[in-house]
Amino acid sequence: MATLSLGGRISVDAVDEEVGRLTQSWADPQCSVSPDFLLELLGPDQLAGMDLFDRAQLNHVLDVCRRSRSLSDAGRTLYSASRGRKTTPNDADRLRKYLARFGVEWSQIPKT
Repeated sequence: MATLSLGGRISVDAVDEEVGRLTQSWADPQCSVSPDFLLELLGPDQLAGMDLFDRAQLNHVLDVCRRSRSLSDAGRTLYSASRGRKTTPNDADRLRKYLARFGVEWSQIPKT
């Protein structure tokens, strides 16, 4: 940044601009769930206690749920590979139980 800054000095404005550019370029274009939504849904205490892996997984699951017409539709999408191995697949129930682990209900997820 110093090489590209005027006079070789990095200003606060230049840093803010770069942070904004990087944040936008690092965002997953496929994911429509913002970090603010996850914070709002779970609360700061629960979110702080979650592993990064669980956050990423839940974020993806919520994204699929937001784009799905129903709990069953989201479950079919999320469990498409393993549902063929089950004798009685109940994808909606599996998804409901997964969301319940985080205290989330289907009705709390806004649809896009």
